[in-house]
Amino acid sequence: MKNKLKTRPFLKLTKLSVAMICVTSTNSFADQTINKELDEIVVVTQKRAQSIQDVPVTISAYDGDFLESLGIGELDTLSEITPGLVIQEQSPNNPGFVIRGITSDSGSSQSSPRVSIYYNGADVSRSRGSYFELFDVEGIEVVKGPQATLFGTAASVGAISVATRKPEKDFSAQLKASVGNYSAKGVSGFVTGGNDLMQGRVAFTYRERDGFIKNIAGDSNSQNPAGFKQDDMHAIERFSYRPSLRITPSDDVTIDLVYTYEKNDDSGTSFKNGLYAPTGGDTSPYSFVEMPGSPYAESVFGKKDLGVERTVNDLNLTVNWDVSNDLTITSITAGRNFDSLEVFDADGTQAWFLEFAEAAEGDQFSQELRAVYTQNKFTSIFGVSYFEEDGSQRIPFSTEESIFLNCLGVLGSGVPCINNDGSVNILTPALTGGAINELPYSLEFTNYGENKAYSAFADVTYAATEALELTAGLRYIKEEKRSGYSSAAPNSVLTQAPLFTVDTNGETFYGDADYDDWLPRFNALYIINPTTNMYATVSKGRRSEVLEVSSANDEQGNVEASISEVPAEIIWNYETGIKGKALDGRLDYSVAVFYQDYSNFQVTLQDDEGVAFSADAGSATNVGAEAEVRALINNEFEIFANAAYLDAEIDDDSNNGNLAGNKFRLQPEWTFSTGLFYSTELSNSLNLTSSLIYSYRSEVFFEPANAPISGLDISQPGLGLVSARLGIASGDYWAVSVFASNLLDKEYLVDAGNTGGGFGNPTFVAGAPRFVGIELTLGFGGQ
Repeated sequence: MKNKLKTRPFLKLTKLSVAMICVTSTNSFADQTINKELDEIVVVTQKRAQSIQDVPVTISAYDGDFLESLGIGELDTLSEITPGLVIQEQSPNNPGFVIRGITSDSGSSQSSPRVSIYYNGADVSRSRGSYFELFDVEGIEVVKGPQATLFGTAASVGAISVATRKPEKDFSAQLKASVGNYSAKGVSGFVTGGNDLMQGRVAFTYRERDGFIKNIAGDSNSQNPAGFKQDDMHAIERFSYRPSLRITPSDDVTIDLVYTYEKNDDSGTSFKNGLYAPTGGDTSPYSFVEMPGSPYAESVFGKKDLGVERTVNDLNLTVNWDVSNDLTITSITAGRNFDSLEVFDADGTQAWFLEFAEAAEGDQFSQELRAVYTQNKFTSIFGVSYFEEDGSQRIPFSTEESIFLNCLGVLGSGVPCINNDGSVNILTPALTGGAINELPYSLEFTNYGENKAYSAFADVTYAATEALELTAGLRYIKEEKRSGYSSAAPNSVLTQAPLFTVDTNGETFYGDADYDDWLPRFNALYIINPTTNMYATVSKGRRSEVLEVSSANDEQGNVEASISEVPAEIIWNYETGIKGKALDGRLDYSVAVFYQDYSNFQVTLQDDEGVAFSADAGSATNVGAEAEVRALINNEFEIFANAAYLDAEIDDDSNNGNLAGNKFRLQPEWTFSTGLFYSTELSNSLNLTSSLIYSYRSEVFFEPANAPISGLDISQPGLGLVSARLGIASGDYWAVSVFASNLLDKEYLVDAGNTGGGFGNPTFVAGAPRFVGIELTLGFGGQ
C-alpha cells in the first residue's frame, strides 16, 4: 500500500523556495522601502496577556484572521502549519491529537488523555467530545511540552487552546457561502452588537459534502444486494451555532456567557480491507468499497446505516474582575456533554464479518478560580480547580457465526472467506445439515469511568535582574477514580464454546482508587537584547493511572472481576530555545530543542479478540528540535516556514518487551511547512489576496508494533501536500475566493491496521482527495 508520492522532501522544498525567490526578485527586500511590520502575537498561555516572545515555553499561535485567510475550518488542517503537531481525524467521533510524537486518542472511559484541548479556557476531557468546528475563532495557541502546572494534569505533553470571538459593542455582521466539488456546500456567519452594559453575538456554520470513496453495497453489481444502499464513505453534514453574551457592569468587570451546540451526521469511515477485494474491484484504499454493514444493524446498534451521529453541548461562564492595577481574579465555570454513535464495518468487506458500533457518552463539569497578582519584581498566579466527569463507551458487535469462524480460519474448511468473484461463503447451511441458513451473533461490552480531580496550583515569576526572569510553579492534584465494566457475550451455536471471553453475564464490575501527585515546572527567561530572548525550562508531566476493569474466569470457570492498574505515565521535559525579531520587526523567529524522558509509557494494544486494552511499555525517550520563521519580504509578500525533527521511541531495553526500540505511532521524524502570502491593491476599492501552502511529513507507523499485519505494511510513506487560495476583496464589504486543498491530488493514508488488524484483517483509511471550491463573503456594518 505504498503512496505514489516519493520521499524527496528537501528537493521539493528547494524547488518551492527557489520559486518564491524568483517571484519576489523584482520587488526585493533590499530594493523596496517597507512601511509596515509583522503584527505582534499576544498569547495567554501563562494566564495573562503577554507577547509570545516573552513566554518561556514553545508556542505556535494564530489569530482568527490568519486562520480565515487560509480557509482553516477543521482542527486536523491546523497541523499542516504547526511544527510538532499532527491531528488525525478518522471521523469527528475519533480524532487523534499528537504533540511531539505522543498520541492522545483513546476512546476508553477508563483512561486519560495526554493532550488538553481547551475551549474558552475549559478543559475538554474526552477525545470523543473534543472535536469541534473552527468558526468565528479569536485565536488558537498550541503549547508544546508538559503544561500541567497551569493547564492541568491532562496536558502531559501539551495543550491546544481555542478561544472564540466575543461580542462587540458596535454592530457588524458577516455571511459566507461556498460551493465545491463532491457537491460541497457551506454557509457560515455572525452578527454582533450591543451597548455599554451588554453586547451579544451569534455565530453559526453549516457544511455538507458527498463522500469521496464510493460504496457499492446495495448496488446491482454488488454480491450483497440484500442490504439497503449505503451512502458513499466520508460524506459530511455538520452544523454548529454559538450564541454568546458579554456583560460589562463596570470598567473592571467582564462577564462572558458562551453556549455552543454542534451536530455531526457523517456517512462514516472507509475501512478498506487489504486482503479481500470488493466485487469487481481491488484492495487499493483509494478505490470503491463494498461495506453493507450488518443486516441487523438497527436492532443491534440502534442505527441502520454506517456513519456517525454526534451531538455536543457546551456552556461556559467566565468572569474577569480587575480588583486593582495589580490584581485580577478570574472564574471559569464550564459544562460539556456529548452523545455519539458511530456504526462501522471494521472488516471493510462485503462479508457479515466484523460489524461494530461505538456509543460514547460523556458529561463533565469544571470550576477554576485563579488570581494573578503583580507587584514590584513578582508576578504570582494562585488558583484552585475542580473537575468531574462521568462517561461510558459501549461497543456492540454483530456477525454471522460461520462467516466469522471461517474468515478467522478457525473452521479449517479450506473454503476461502470471500471468493475471487466477490461472493461470500456462508457455511451455516452445510454445518447444520440445512436446518439453519444463517446464525446471527451479537455481543456488547461497555466500559465506564467516573473521575473527580481536585487541584491547587501556584506559579511565581521573579525579575531577578532587568535581563533575567525566573519562574517556579507547582500543582498538586488529587484524583478519585471509579471504573466499571459489563458485557454480554453468548456462546457460539455452532461450537457451543465462547466466541469471546469477555462475558460478565450482564453483571457490572467496578473498581475504585485514589491517586495524587505534585507537578512542578521551572523556567528561566534571559533578555539578550530588546529583540531577542532566550529561555530554558524543566517541567514534569503526568498521564494518570489507568484503572482498568474487565472480566476473567477463575479456576472453576466462574466469571469474576479483573481489575488491573497501569501505572501513571511520567514525563520529564528539558527544553531550551530562543525567540526574536529582526529587520525592524519584519521578521519573527523561534528555535527550540528538547529532551523528554518517559517512564511507564502507556500504549493501547488489542488482544487476540480485537479488544483494546492499556499496557505499560516501559521507558521511552524523545529528542527533538523545532523552528519557526515569519518574514515580510516587502509590502505585498509575507512568507512563513517551520520545521520539526523528532527522534522518539520506546527504549531498546529488554525490560520493555516486544515494543522495545519501536517508534511511537503517528510520529513522523520530520515535519515541515512553508507558505507564501501575496496581497496587492488592484484599485482604490479592490485588493487581490492569495496564499500557497506546502506541508510535508515523513513516514509514520499506524500501530505501536511498527510491523506488517498479515504481510501488509501498516505505515504511510513521506507525504507532501499543497493548498492554495486566490481572492478579490472590496474592503470589509465583500470578497470572492477560489480555493483548493491537496492541490496535486495525492493519494495517502490517514490510518491503517485499525480494529480489523486485531483479527488479522488490516484495513486502510484513505485521506481526502483534491477539494476545490469558491467562497463568497459579505460584510455588514463596521467590522
